[in-house]
This record gives sequence, structure tokens and C-alpha cells, in this order.
Amino acid sequence: MSAANITVISAKPVVLPAPGRGTDLQVRVSAPATGGDLPVVVFSHGFGWSMDGYAPLADFWAERGFVVVQPTHLDSRTLDLAAEDPRTPRIWRYRIEDLTRVLDGLDTLEATVPGLRGRLDRDRVAVAGHSWGAQTASVLLGARVLDSGGVPGEDMSDPRVKAGVLLSLPGLGEDLTPFAAQHFPFMKPSFDTMAAPALIVAGDHDQSHLSTRGPDWFTDSYVYSPGNKSLLTLFDAEHSLGGVAGHQVAETTDENPARVGLLQQLTTAYLRSALFPGDTSWKSAATAMETDLNPLGKLQSK
Repeated sequence: MSAANITVISAKPVVLPAPGRGTDLQVRVSAPATGGDLPVVVFSHGFGWSMDGYAPLADFWAERGFVVVQPTHLDSRTLDLAAEDPRTPRIWRYRIEDLTRVLDGLDTLEATVPGLRGRLDRDRVAVAGHSWGAQTASVLLGARVLDSGGVPGEDMSDPRVKAGVLLSLPGLGEDLTPFAAQHFPFMKPSFDTMAAPALIVAGDHDQSHLSTRGPDWFTDSYVYSPGNKSLLTLFDAEHSLGGVAGHQVAETTDENPARVGLLQQLTTAYLRSALFPGDTSWKSAATAMETDLNPLGKLQSK
């Protein structure tokens, strides 16, 4: 769908009841004002962010025919959860449950957002996320969290999710720094069972203080997961990939509108082809990347 003359409606906060969470789940819903059978993308924000971030992606996708749902997780700075709060050690699981709760609550979202009723296509659902949000989304695609003995934990994948877009997804847990291993023990993923299709995006200058390795740490999900994956490596990109969280955001150390523009175009093409069999958007975009030798990045698939 072209973005020409497309009006986007956005509603927030839309509240989903969340018994046992301590506070109900607030989400933002963005959608084109017209059209039906709209695919859904549930987006998980990075640490400290909220439903108000990531406009460069959420708005772009909504302008092109997707309904984008952005939950505010408990780690958001807008909620100011205390470090000693008993929920803190379990926040990573609450995050995953937030995404599942959104999928369970699509009827409520349709009924609450003006003009949205009857327009969602529940058979075309994707998840996306950035940083910690990418780790959250990856679990619904089949990734597992290893316990202290290296045994995969609970399978929390969701068959309703057909594909994912994973931005700056942290890698394997054996490469954590001592600080990260102590404070973030849940950062021990196994990608062996992450079988759902996904586009993984990594910056080749993304040096994390949580890892003892270099930027290639962020490609582990591509290397160690089963096939039907694509990896977009963005040249000179750091953790914010040029500014996906927002325009002129303080945390963005590598602001680059052209890089974000490429990411917008490629993620949209990927989502359309992943959710609509027969759509050739991704094939065309991949061919163009290979043919033109794009100076902003490279693409590979398996």
C-alpha cells in the first residue's frame, strides 16, 4: 500500500486488564484510517521506553496498511518501578506476557479504538522489537531462555505470530560481561527452536557493554536459529540503528536519516511478504540491495 494521502489514526492509552501484573497494560494503537483486513504488528520497546517511542517505524508501518500495537512494559521510565519492587526480577516474563495479552485482547482493542472495529486480520500477525524488546519478541517466535544449567526453559512461542522483525537483538548468554550475568540472568537465550520467519537487523558498530564480544554478538540469532531468516547488517550503525526510537533522541549516538529510511523500506517489504504469501515486495527489495551494493548495509538470507 502506498503512503500517499494515507491518514493514520492513533489512540492511547488503550487499557487492557492485566490481573496479577500490578498495573493494567497500556498500549498505543496506530492504524490507517481506512481499509480492511489489516495485518497486525505488535512492537516491544527497548529498556526504559514506552508506547510513545519508535515513531519512525510505527508511523511508517501504519501509513502502509499495518495496525501497530505498542505496549508499555513495566520497565518503562514512565512507570518508575522501584528496583526493590518484587516484580522487578520477573520483568522479562511480564514483557512476554504483555505481548501475549495484546494478542488475547485484539477484540478489546477493536472495540475501544474509534473506527477500528471489524478491520483487523487476525491471521496476519507479526511481532517486532528493539534491543530488550527484540529479545521479548523473539520468545514468541520460538526462542527459549536457558536456566543456570543450560536447560531450555518454558516454550512461550505463539502460533498466532507468523513472522518477526528483530532489531539489535542481544546474543548468546555465555558472552555476557560479569555485570550482565549477575544482574540479567535471563539473558541466556537459545535460538535453536526459533523456527518462525524473521528479519534480524544488526549494526556493525554496535558494541554492547553487556557483552564481552564485538558487534557480531547481535547476529547470533541469525547464525544459531533454523532457516527462513534474513540478516540485515547496517554499516556504521550503533545500537539505535541510526535513530529508530525517534527523531533527535538523546540516546541515539549514530543519527542517520538515510539509514532509518532504508530500515523503514526493508522492514515494510519484509512484513508484507511474510504476512501475504505471493507478495514480492521483499524479493524485489533484496534483489535491489544485492544489485546496487547499497552503501548503507548488506543483506543475507538462509
